[in-house]
Amino acid sequence: MFANPPPDLIRLYIRHVAIGFGIAAVFVGLLIGFDVAGLRHLILTSDKGWLAVLMLFLANGVVFAGVQFAIAVMGMAEDDDDDEPRGGLGADTGGDLQPVRVGARSR
Repeated sequence: MFANPPPDLIRLYIRHVAIGFGIAAVFVGLLIGFDVAGLRHLILTSDKGWLAVLMLFLANGVVFAGVQFAIAVMGMAEDDDDDEPRGGLGADTGGDLQPVRVGARSR
């Protein structure tokens, strides 16, 4: 298909966007098939019903494709197996703690 194969990340993106739009097609088909909120009746009785189906498919496709790709990218994360603290509340600061006095006026 390509003269030079695209990078792995581009192929990953295209694959998961296609999966997301496939899920959106199934979802919209189920919405219309089960007549959720009377959508099937509205689509079939309107002369612009195809536009509603197209808008549902595209909007849900963008959402599902984004979620599908985000799940794929987050699944690529490396596990941190080291026992070294990396910051936060449990990190050892390496020094002795010093009290800090804060003056307050009585009311």
